[in-house]
Amino acid sequence: MKDRRQNSTLIIAEAGVNHNGSVETAIELVRVAAASGADVVKFQTFTADSLVTEKATKAEYASRTTDASESQHGMIRKLELNPEMHVRLIEECKDCGIEFASTAFDEASIEMLGQFEVSFLKVPSGELNNVPYLRRIASKGLPVILSTGMATLEEVREALDLLLASGASKESVTILHCNTEYPTPMHDVNLRTMETIRKELEVAVGYSDHTLGIEIPIAAVAMGARVIEKHFTLDRSMPGPDHAASLEGNELAEMVSAIRNIEKAMGDGIKKPSPSEQKNITVVRKSIVAACPIQKGDEFTCQNLTVKRPGTGISPMRWDEIIGTTSLHDYKRDDLIKL
Repeated sequence: MKDRRQNSTLIIAEAGVNHNGSVETAIELVRVAAASGADVVKFQTFTADSLVTEKATKAEYASRTTDASESQHGMIRKLELNPEMHVRLIEECKDCGIEFASTAFDEASIEMLGQFEVSFLKVPSGELNNVPYLRRIASKGLPVILSTGMATLEEVREALDLLLASGASKESVTILHCNTEYPTPMHDVNLRTMETIRKELEVAVGYSDHTLGIEIPIAAVAMGARVIEKHFTLDRSMPGPDHAASLEGNELAEMVSAIRNIEKAMGDGIKKPSPSEQKNITVVRKSIVAACPIQKGDEFTCQNLTVKRPGTGISPMRWDEIIGTTSLHDYKRDDLIKL
């Protein structure tokens, strides 16, 4: 993956199949993703013949947003990106300063992406239990991002073990919590699963989001997600299976900006005054002052001393040390006490 500053979340703008089979639309998606500030724009690499049978039915969400009478094979055939399209998109990514990536859905697609020198390989949720596919992914020696929609923890563990046994290193694997319903209902998000995966499998974690809006990816970053993947489109009203549950360009930019702010706000965890608030210490804190006129030689008592701003004198934390001692000076009311 591309070099990023420490503690920076890898933000993947998931174009997916929202190009509707048009390379011109795909190029515009690259430009929108780059303008948003995302690190990566990701597509999907497959052929209908290698992915599904001709009689395979579509997911319920896809049936709602496309021709319900059309087979899954017929739908995705129109969404293929051929090798020449990949080349054009990679060139556009270089011109726009954004990293190109794609999810391979079959072994031949893995090989094709390997020829394009991608910096990581993405495993979609549907391939998590595909033994020959996972072995081929691991054999490439690239970082792996594994989505885990529809899976139990044990299934995720089995997939990870297979990747590791096939040549991947645990340090090179990031596991994304995911729910594959488009859009995902809020009550099904279960973000705490990220913590479970990180604790139980001892890997870097992230989140692939299919909810509406941007608040859940932002929350995931605050919970430690190292990778965020989010679908986006040029226009949610466009025909196609994923547009309706995708962000539009301005929303993607808003999400990226919010995530970067969250990263800044997370800090180093050390409790100390921040540089911006140092100047407020003497203004907001208090000092021990005279509650009334005090003569030299008088005893300091709870009656002739009090605590007021500013904090430029003796700290009130020394109150017990001062009470009962003898004044070395004359004081007017509100004068700062000196030792």
